[in-house]
Amino acid sequence: MKKNKGRVKQKNEEYQVKETSQLFDFLMENLKGRSRNNIKSLLTRKQILVNDIVVSQYNFELVKGDVIKVTPFRNTVTNKMKLPIIYEDDMLIVINKPTGLLSIASDKEKEATAYRYVNEYLRQENPNARAFVLHRLDKETSGILMFSKTPNLVNALHKNWNHFVTKRAYFVVIKGKIPQNSGVIKSYLHQSKTQQVYSGAKTKDAKYSETHYEFLRGNNEFSLYDVKLQTGRKNQIRVHFRDLGYPIIGDDKYNGETTKIKRLGLHAYEIVFKNPITKKIMSFKTPIPKEFNLLLK
Repeated sequence: MKKNKGRVKQKNEEYQVKETSQLFDFLMENLKGRSRNNIKSLLTRKQILVNDIVVSQYNFELVKGDVIKVTPFRNTVTNKMKLPIIYEDDMLIVINKPTGLLSIASDKEKEATAYRYVNEYLRQENPNARAFVLHRLDKETSGILMFSKTPNLVNALHKNWNHFVTKRAYFVVIKGKIPQNSGVIKSYLHQSKTQQVYSGAKTKDAKYSETHYEFLRGNNEFSLYDVKLQTGRKNQIRVHFRDLGYPIIGDDKYNGETTKIKRLGLHAYEIVFKNPITKKIMSFKTPIPKEFNLLLK
């Protein structure tokens, strides 16, 4: 019997940046046994990724913590999505992320991410431009997502996020109506080995979470709420509404019912923060998604 001669899948080489340097210099130092011409070829053939984004510029500035991957195959950029930009300046770019789009790469998806699309957009004008992740939204959540264009801003914000970010507000759609028109949900959040978040006892590893909600409007079937975060934990709003017995519509992970709009009823509609560098108060808002209005007629 003949054995199947399957192709052995080649793995990426991966390196972590420990100090600021330029990409070509970093590759020359770390890719042992490769010539200058070989490294130039890797860059030309788009086989070098910085944080899962293709980079081919020799003088691209690397910062501490960047992850460099050398892939065995040529990468192609296939993004044709029109990026929904709502604000941009020299330090910041803000988008209205569509539902179904990852904020950053996951183990299963590397290309279709807001982070990648923002980087591709920035590099249309400046090949050395780059975006830095300021915060994230769940894949199924739509709304305001901010990226920094400079490491100075991202470092300053991350050092004291809760001090500078004074408001994060969401629209939430549920089936039915909570008896109280407004309220506060507090709990200690845990995460299981399967990445499921749940409320539980106060322990060393548990994270305190607090969510404020207020009824806005509704009909005989659905209700719309204005939700403000006091803490920004993973899946916080989704878990808290399930705890109340009113899971968010379309939330397969936390027992929400599927509706005709076939999406999660969660939208990040406002963020307010003080730029720690310019000291300017910045506020961004987006309207309620059209699909939510469809349910609330």
